[in-house]
Parts: sequence; structure tokens; C-alpha cells
Amino acid sequence: MALADGQGGASCADCHGAHAIFRGADPRSNIFRFRVPDTCGRCHTEIRRTYGESVHGQAIARGVTGAAVCTDCHGEHAVLSPADRASPVYSANVSTEACSRCHADERLNARYNLPADRVLSYQESYHGLSARAGSLRVANCASCHGVHNILPSSDPRSTVAPANLAATCGKCHPGAGTRFAIGPVHTSPEDASNRAVYWIRWFYLILIPATVGFMFLHNLLDLIKKARLRFLAQRSRPQLLRMTLNERWQHLLLLVSFFVLVWTGFALRYPESFWAQPIVAWEERWPARAWLHRGAAVVMLAAAALHLLYLATNPAARRRWRNFLPRWADWTEFRQRLAFNLGLRQTLPRLSEMSYVEKVEYWAVVWGTALMALTGLVLWSTDFALRNLTKWVLDVAAVIHYYEAILATLAIVVWHFYSVLFDPDQYPMEWTWITGTTDAEHWSARRKPAAPEAPPPPRKEKEGGAEE
Repeated sequence: MALADGQGGASCADCHGAHAIFRGADPRSNIFRFRVPDTCGRCHTEIRRTYGESVHGQAIARGVTGAAVCTDCHGEHAVLSPADRASPVYSANVSTEACSRCHADERLNARYNLPADRVLSYQESYHGLSARAGSLRVANCASCHGVHNILPSSDPRSTVAPANLAATCGKCHPGAGTRFAIGPVHTSPEDASNRAVYWIRWFYLILIPATVGFMFLHNLLDLIKKARLRFLAQRSRPQLLRMTLNERWQHLLLLVSFFVLVWTGFALRYPESFWAQPIVAWEERWPARAWLHRGAAVVMLAAAALHLLYLATNPAARRRWRNFLPRWADWTEFRQRLAFNLGLRQTLPRLSEMSYVEKVEYWAVVWGTALMALTGLVLWSTDFALRNLTKWVLDVAAVIHYYEAILATLAIVVWHFYSVLFDPDQYPMEWTWITGTTDAEHWSARRKPAAPEAPPPPRKEKEGGAEE
């Protein structure tokens, strides 16, 4: 850019040479790793001298291949100004790109016996957290260690030498270290050498589970007692059958298989998450996650098959199932309920025996089960799919399976859990999925009776008294 603007920027020949151009791996090349500082130093003379005295420059002079040279921090052909946001040495990028590229590399740290926690401890400090949030004023690695003049802390000239640390911190924090010497900087609560921080951390690691555990058990006992009293009071009143025993078994199979599928499915996508660790820990010895996921899928498909068989063989169930078919009244009930909740209607509308709330739940389960089963079977039979289908089908199945899983999980949490757990009219829980019944009085106060079915036509008698 500087060359194009006529400001005397470096051209290709300045770095690669004119007639004696060699590959970068050739020691004779101007861009051979150990010659890069000298090549850049032709234009940046003072910086080359400063770099040569730094810990990186001295390591390169000794032939240490892992030491940083100019191009490691600034780039090669896309060298940008430090004021450019895209530059690796832009203020917000120094710690996350330029320095961490080497100092967060476990292999380099082990090879050259470098401290392995420097990047991590910075990222977890106030400075690092602010930098990750986008702050440009907070200190980065170069703010304390320098840019081209980086020296080990044991060197008296280093900006992070114990004698110079107060002055370095004082650039941003005037008066730092005036009364007491500034101690170690890159510390972690897990580091036993910082005894006060270390033991305070352990104190809270014990205190937090103990305190919160007591609170949880206290409130759990209170919830169980109150729920039991409410359950017994409800059961003492007339009950209305809402779910047969067969339907409750179908619901239980669906419930168990769904949550196992959610857990094991997202554990594949987010294996580092704490909730995935109990199952991911088995992966080295046995593919527990895959087998549990597929087993739960089989259970869910079995529940779906049981539901279809139940409808096919039970006339009463089919009659009740017709109540789940969408009707224009559902839209009317939705509008009236929304108007009531917004304060635009004074009276609470009564819902149908199967309202739009239950219908949304039911048809969402039907849609989700069918779509997840289809895409899941494609992903399960990868070898068959690759033999008989294009990979495009696998890619489509994978993206649908993932995002449909997110949609289904959030729908259960936001829509279904509210209806059966958090709705104030049902709290702490709607017991129907366990008992099969609901409070008849409470139900009749909130629901409209179902429209009566048309009576069958009268049968005519044939001669001799036989019916047609």
C-alpha cells in the first residue's frame, strides 16, 4: 500500500532479491527464516538492532527455529499498519493473534521449556477479559513486555524485571508499587505458590456446594411437601380421565427417549461441555454416546409405532384423536387469549377440550419425530447413503437434524414445560401424565365442552323384525 501511494514501501525485489532468488527453505534466500530479521533490517535499521538484543533475536542468533521473527508477528505479504484493525499487531489483536500463536502452543512450550500458562492466565485476568470484550485501552502483552525490545524478566533492562515492574505498571496505574513491591503477575488461583489466593479458592470450592446444596435440599423438601398436599387435595375432588394407561406409557417412552437423544446428540456437538463429560469419558473405551443415541432413537420410533397401532385398533382413541385436528375455532381462541393477556379483553376465554395449545404440542411432535427419524436414519446408514446417494443428501440431513434438534428442545422447554410445570394454574405440575386424570371442576371452569357428535340415523326394520 505504501509503495502504491509513492511512500517508498518495500517491493518484491527488496525482500526476495533481484537475480539471486531462492526458495524460502534455502539458507541462501533473503527470506530464509534466520535471515528474515536482516532482510527487514535493511529498511528498519533501528528496529533490527533492538530486535537483535531481544529474547527472540538472541534465540534466532543461536539457531532456535521456534523463535519469532518479523514475519511471525507482522505477516509476510499482507503487512499492515499497527493502526489497521486487520493487522495481527493491532492493539486488540496482539494478545489473541500475534503472541498467543506461539505462547499458547503446547508443543512449543514443552520443546523450549516455556511457561505453559501465560496466555491462559492473561485471558482470565481483568486485562484479558476486557480485551476479549473489545476494549482498546486495556493492557495487552506488548504493553508490559514491550514490542521489539522483549527481554527475559531476569534481565535488568527488561520492562518486567522486578525492579522495573512498578514503572511498567505505573504507565497506566500511577503510584503502583509505591508502598509494596508488586508480586507475581501471571498467577492463577490453582497455583499453590500464591498461598492466600490458593486457599481462598479452596475455601469457596467447599463453601459454595455446601451452601447451595443446603438451600437446594431445603427448598426441595418444601416443594415435595407442598406438592404432595396439593396432589392429595386435588385427588379428593372429582376427577376427569384425560389420558389412558396406554397413552401414559406412550408419553413415558417419548419423554425418556427424547431427553436421552437431546443429551447424547448435543454431546457430539459440544464434547467439551461439563454436562457432556459423563458420557464422553467413555469414548476411548466404548462408543457409549453413539449406542445410547441410537438406542433412544429406536425407543422413540417404537413409541411412534405404538401410537399408530393404538389409533388403528382403538375406536374410542380415534374419536378422541379427531379433537386434535385443526379448526377455525383454534384461531379464534388464540386471538381471544392473546387479547386477554394484553389487556384488550376483560374476560378470560374458555378453551376447547383440545385447545390450540395441545394441538401445537401434538403436531410439533408428529412433525419433529418424522423429520428427525428420516434424517437420523440417513446419518445412521452413512455407508449405504454414500453408495447410493450423493454426499449432498448427507450434508442436508446433517444440517436439518442439528437445527431441528435445537428447535425441538427449545419448543419443549418454552412451550410444553410452561403448560405442564410453570403455568400458575398448574404449578408445581400437571399430574395428568402420571395419574391420567385432572380436576374435573377446575377443568370444566376453563374448558368448553366438546361439540356433541351427531346421533346415528335410526335403523329401519325389515319385514319380520330384522334390522337393516
